[in-house]
Amino acid sequence: MKDIININSITEVHNFLGLEKPKHPLISILRIPKEMDAVGLENFKYSLGLYHISLKDHCAYTISKYGRNSYDFHEGSMIFVAPNQVIEFEKQQINKEDTGWSIVFHPDLIRKSELGKRIDQFSFFEYTSNEALHLSEDERKTVTHITEKIKKEFHNNMDAHSHTLIISNLELLLNYCVRFYDRQFYTRTNLNKDIASQFQKLLKDYYQENKQLELDLPSVQYCGNAMNMSPKYLSDLLKKETGQSTQDHIHKYIIEKAKNRLLNSKESASEIAYSLGFEYPQYFSKIFKKKTSMTPNAFRQHLN
Repeated sequence: MKDIININSITEVHNFLGLEKPKHPLISILRIPKEMDAVGLENFKYSLGLYHISLKDHCAYTISKYGRNSYDFHEGSMIFVAPNQVIEFEKQQINKEDTGWSIVFHPDLIRKSELGKRIDQFSFFEYTSNEALHLSEDERKTVTHITEKIKKEFHNNMDAHSHTLIISNLELLLNYCVRFYDRQFYTRTNLNKDIASQFQKLLKDYYQENKQLELDLPSVQYCGNAMNMSPKYLSDLLKKETGQSTQDHIHKYIIEKAKNRLLNSKESASEIAYSLGFEYPQYFSKIFKKKTSMTPNAFRQHLN
């Protein structure tokens, strides 16, 4: 079993890779030259207390696993790793010049900025298996150009504006990646076809098999795992296809089942709540009222 190496600062990254002292204490842009081969990146697992953004382009090392999942991470593709995730590298035979790069930055870099407040909105930091961003040639040039601008800011003599410009360019990079993921969702429609239909079948099977009696309500995590996607990726796909998130679909499905039971049985609202997987009837009533503007009992009285 591979040992896990914990790395929590930019200085520790440079020391581990045998690089010179970093130009900035909270951010660095790395390439993997041949002289780093002696480090044996593929021999360990790594937990970084840092954000990690990588573009693979003829790189001798590729991130092969993120958590328990393997990445679909080909030439000209990007991955985004949030702090404290376990990753593994795999070494490859590459005959072309490496033009890929990795940005690593400490959460403290953005902590007091607007980007720090909204970094969690970039849901691709929580994507996992087969969810890398695959770039066109023009898109690759765009993200690499922004990366070079970031590097220039902390490699040159920094001034009062450097910190702001570094963060602004990081945010610009992430915003472009949101656009490129939207394009990927659209252009890969055939691969992701009828996600909503597949999801509805998953919910139907869940209740037909009475899993709610053992596992309670179907969770976003359960649904993502069942469809071999990260919860965030599944939710983003559903939003693109239907305008509603995974949780919205779950609640909508459950409320429709509840309506049928309320109108076609003599079960109490509490009995229906328990049978649908709610631990507390009060939570069922809250969700039902939010979706219908009526309590379960008011709905039953109104339509009966």
